[in-house]
Amino acid sequence: MSHTLTIGKVHESGRIGKRKKHENQPVGPTQHSTLVSTFKLSFFTKTRKKEKKMQSSPLLLEEPIRMASILEPSKPNFFPAMTKIVGTLGPKSRSVEVISQCLEAGMSVARFDFSWGDPEYHQETMENLRAAIKSTKKLCAVMLDTVGPELQVVNKTEHPISLQADTLVVLTPDLNKQATSNLLPVNFSGLSKAVKKGDTIFIGQYLFTGSETTSVWLEVSEVNGDDVTCVIKNSATLAGSLYTLHVSQIRIDLPTLANKDKEVISTWGAKNNVDFLSLSYTRHAEDVRHARAFLSKFGDLKQTQIFAKIENVEGLTHFDEILREADGIILSRGNLGIDLPPEKVFLFQKAAIYKCNMAGKPAVVTRVVDTMTDNLRPTRAEATDVANAVLDGSDAIVLGAETLRGLYPVDTISTVGKICAEAEKVYNQDLYFKKAVKFVGEPMTHMESIASSAVRAAIKVKASVIICFTSSGRAARLIAKYRPTMPVISVVIPQLKTNQLRWTFTGAFEARQSLIVRGLFPMLADPRHPAEAKSVTNDSILKVALDHGKASGIIKPHDRVVVCQKVGDSSVVKIIELDE
Repeated sequence: MSHTLTIGKVHESGRIGKRKKHENQPVGPTQHSTLVSTFKLSFFTKTRKKEKKMQSSPLLLEEPIRMASILEPSKPNFFPAMTKIVGTLGPKSRSVEVISQCLEAGMSVARFDFSWGDPEYHQETMENLRAAIKSTKKLCAVMLDTVGPELQVVNKTEHPISLQADTLVVLTPDLNKQATSNLLPVNFSGLSKAVKKGDTIFIGQYLFTGSETTSVWLEVSEVNGDDVTCVIKNSATLAGSLYTLHVSQIRIDLPTLANKDKEVISTWGAKNNVDFLSLSYTRHAEDVRHARAFLSKFGDLKQTQIFAKIENVEGLTHFDEILREADGIILSRGNLGIDLPPEKVFLFQKAAIYKCNMAGKPAVVTRVVDTMTDNLRPTRAEATDVANAVLDGSDAIVLGAETLRGLYPVDTISTVGKICAEAEKVYNQDLYFKKAVKFVGEPMTHMESIASSAVRAAIKVKASVIICFTSSGRAARLIAKYRPTMPVISVVIPQLKTNQLRWTFTGAFEARQSLIVRGLFPMLADPRHPAEAKSVTNDSILKVALDHGKASGIIKPHDRVVVCQKVGDSSVVKIIELDE
């Protein structure tokens, strides 16, 4: 038995103020002072005005924290955290056993990095991922990470190369030469034309951790023909066959979607129906449009979402236009931390995540627990960094080298998930909700009104979960945009479509693509159930969703559940109180 309160065609009653003009103009010149000033103006100044009458902290501290509560052990939940974890699969994390453990620990998106390894290698890993999904019954999305205009130092011998501070090293485009302590072959013939004396170059494996033993800082001292001679600023040992080379604040005249990327997408990507394309070194909105046009040539890849990776000042400058065009944003703090002074990175992170939150598009943060590549525990600073990324509003955390070649991939996922869960407990949802509603302004669209009302109702009645029926996934993402404190179960209803040659069911893409959105947990419904109920009493599909929630332990007897669905032509928010 259950009691139901139905709210038909709900409209948001808590709207404040008039519609504001969105800040859609590009940031402007690339000088640091101008960039930082602009982001301060668009983020801090505007936000302060909005928050004068409300609590200004993203941290929920209604009363002083009792020290005893900090010492209490964390209670395990069915969902490790609302914040999602993207794990990069590689040498240390590609067996069925390890991938299964990663899924159990909380990984919801598997990232395949094509800056190394061949398609055959990644295909074997993909088959292992599918076997792990089948055995664990955990849904997992797939992200293809492109190489883009990435410059690489090629070490064919794969022997470690030691570089000594205050000595000289030559960067040459001649890939036939062998890498040594004095000569490094680079896969870009135009390097000598792009740099000048005094420019800064960084070289490291898997981008840059900031550790002086694994990455090297060079300063250009002379350009001679195609070769670039540099002074080594710190001693380091480079290990492996490829190292990334980054020239600080210099545009590299290479296409964002390289020929190698196109080949991988058209073969490996199309074969595996990848859910997300991580577009490396996105510099303009046109880069996203070009990638989308290319994806549309390959059947199901029309549905693939494009996440723009912001990795340099050029991408930062055009951030607003890129955000409008992309499906989500990845803040690649490794390269960005080199193009920007370290003390400015936090400012970009906060401003960019805020813009993503208000636009309702996922914001993903990279490089949070680098030391866990070799250590079982993160540093105190890294643990705090993960929590602050959650409090800033991140949807997901990307783990790169930590899971790809790290010694403790499963422990890393588990640790990051626990930190995220703790931060979520003190996230000031009330403050965020008011900001989001005010930013949307009035009049609200019908869908925005329904989504915000569902979240408000769930919080007011202390619902254990929100259940949303959707075909496209858009309604569920809108609900998640308002950051409810409880999980949102997105019940994706498959639809039957035909291209005149064959019939296919949609829904799998939409379900998996929810796995990168904070607080959204998808389930695929039986296609025989209609997405739109003919009446409020037609609840067969709701029973399936409630049974799923009960089986997974997130719905208990006497709990209240908020349901968002379409009934005929109306959108309805229902509050259900369960008896048993």
